[in-house]
Amino acid sequence: MALTFELDPAFDRSLRDGIVTLWADVSNAGGAVGFVPPVTVEDVRPDLVGHLTAMAEGRARLLVGRDEEGTVAATAFLTRNTHRLMAHWVWLYTVMVHPRHQGRGYGRDLMAAAADAARTIGGVEAIRLTCRGGTGVDRFYASCGYKEVGRVPGAIRVAEGDDRDDIIMLLPLG
Repeated sequence: MALTFELDPAFDRSLRDGIVTLWADVSNAGGAVGFVPPVTVEDVRPDLVGHLTAMAEGRARLLVGRDEEGTVAATAFLTRNTHRLMAHWVWLYTVMVHPRHQGRGYGRDLMAAAADAARTIGGVEAIRLTCRGGTGVDRFYASCGYKEVGRVPGAIRVAEGDDRDDIIMLLPLG
């Protein structure tokens, strides 16, 4: 069964708890979403607060995917550029699909839903994201139509002696 996606859902405690649980589970499964395992929901919560602040200020939008039980199974945040010369593209952040749902095409569904959501934002012509090298996720994004447009070697320090490239990718929406 496919995930059901919703842009800008009503935010309540259940959604908050679902997102931090998803984020911790994805991180602990090795997902490159800003943390290195092990993490707890309490480790993740401050980063979610940052996203929520951006949402409250109108700078970010939340895309949530729910499974057949209504559990938060996927997320992505679309963030507008604040620089007037870059207002024609958005950032895509914190792209996650719960490990128990991976391998079913839900990641591709999430990326398509994110592109559809970006198209609803006036004046947006492209989506930009960054990803951690060495994970293979750049190949996944490429299979969804994103093109690598830049790379900063060794910009992400996962652990002492384990530096990864920061890969910049772009999806034109035209």
